Amino acid sequence: MNEPESGGEPVTETAVEHEFDDLAVDSPHVGIVMGSKSDMPVMEKAAKELADRGIRHEMRVMSAHRDPDVVADYAKNAKMRGLKVIIAGAGLAAALPGVVAAHTDLPVIGVPLTSKTSVAGGLDAMLAIAQMPPGVPVACVGVDGAKNAAVLAARIIAA
Repeated sequence: MNEPESGGEPVTETAVEHEFDDLAVDSPHVGIVMGSKSDMPVMEKAAKELADRGIRHEMRVMSAHRDPDVVADYAKNAKMRGLKVIIAGAGLAAALPGVVAAHTDLPVIGVPLTSKTSVAGGLDAMLAIAQMPPGVPVACVGVDGAKNAAVLAARIIAA
């Protein structure tokens, strides 16, 4: 709670946030995150699909293992910045979608990614994303399914 400047009632942060609800801002509605720059070629398919649909988005590289605090801060502040959905691409252990989902109440769509060290063509990443613990939901599209993740994000926004 913030103290009033000139003797009025204290203003809660929630009240302040709601004053910005009606402002027209060109903030992105979908965040696309990935654990490594090497994931960019696949995840760019999500960006292209969103752009083709006229949906503003942003792309960031952040590792759940190397930079967990960066990931947590991104997820915690995503809603306040105007994001409606987060698409998170990750391979191998595929921790990124779950870590993002643990720090936000926004819908998170996981994209399991293949790599030359993937097990069974990305099955390892798919299982890691699909098997989230109770209370940490993550939607999961097919392996390297970034375009479908963008289509799902568009449908979530439109709902």
